[in-house]
Amino acid sequence: MDKIYVVYWSQTGNTEAMAEAVARGIRSEGKESAVVEVGSISPEELKEEAVFALGCPAMGAEVLEESEMEPFVETLEAFVKGKTVGLFGSYGWGDGEWMRDWEARMQQAGANVIGGEGVICQETPDQEALEKCEELGKNLAAL
Repeated sequence: MDKIYVVYWSQTGNTEAMAEAVARGIRSEGKESAVVEVGSISPEELKEEAVFALGCPAMGAEVLEESEMEPFVETLEAFVKGKTVGLFGSYGWGDGEWMRDWEARMQQAGANVIGGEGVICQETPDQEALEKCEELGKNLAAL
């Protein structure tokens, strides 16, 4: 496992910036990262991967983006058991409920959510949030 996928959906660029930070962390540990928009990959491409990261901002009433990321995650739930997943995303309001729901979904499907929780930030990721994303990438690469 030398390449780790970082699959994300981003509307404003905030979650994309977080995805790039996760990828930097992966590369800093000597692994290759593949940063991919969710619309450019099929869930089946992750079937054989033991470790990957997923990023999505909170949308609407604190849910995953519904046209691309939600169907992608639904498909993943069928085969994510035993895999290690890093989750991340930004939000504009609320308290992070979308991420807690996402963590619970992945854990109920049998995935190990790295660190037990996703990395979140409000609006544009600041230096602290980007550092947490890089740390997430380092932890994924160490597996």
